[in-house]
Amino acid sequence: MPIVKVISQSRMKKFSAATFTLATSIVIVFCASVAFAQNPAPAPPRPSPTPPPRPVDGTFNKQDPTPLTTFEEEIRAKREIKLAEKDHQENLNRAKEIGEIGKQLKDSYSGKATLDRDCFKKIERLEKLTKKIRSEAGGDDEELSFPRPSDLPSTMKQIAEASETLSKDVQNTPRRVVSTSVITHANVLLELIKIARTITRPQQP
Repeated sequence: MPIVKVISQSRMKKFSAATFTLATSIVIVFCASVAFAQNPAPAPPRPSPTPPPRPVDGTFNKQDPTPLTTFEEEIRAKREIKLAEKDHQENLNRAKEIGEIGKQLKDSYSGKATLDRDCFKKIERLEKLTKKIRSEAGGDDEELSFPRPSDLPSTMKQIAEASETLSKDVQNTPRRVVSTSVITHANVLLELIKIARTITRPQQP
């Protein structure tokens, strides 16, 4: 009679549990492999472009889209204030020179019948300074109504007075104030200079 090996019930249960665990592990590994193949790894992020360096001289490029930092805004604001103060001081210096030239013209003329070359040079300088002040004040030529002199002594007297008035007006006007009186006084002085030129001519050497 053949010998038949009888497997106990407990051994059968252990074998079945091991087989089930192995099969389950195989299925999990297979599913994970399929999911990984369908979802490739994301591409690495591209590096952001490096912004161009800012100039070191305190200026800023208007086309630069990068917003300014608080420190850069403070630098720009201080620089603009310094430039405005410099322009204002230069304008004050022009006003002072206008007052001085007016006094010089009054003293050097002294009722002469005509103007010498030195007076004409001073008048040319006076005209240049007055036009610059008018431009800084935002003014231009305008029609004026005021008593115009008919002779040279009256003209030179009014030039001296107008020079003094303009000089004081500019010096008394704050930096950020646009003064219409400065423009008017400048135009009056320029008109008087034109009248002085039509009355006399420089003496020939």
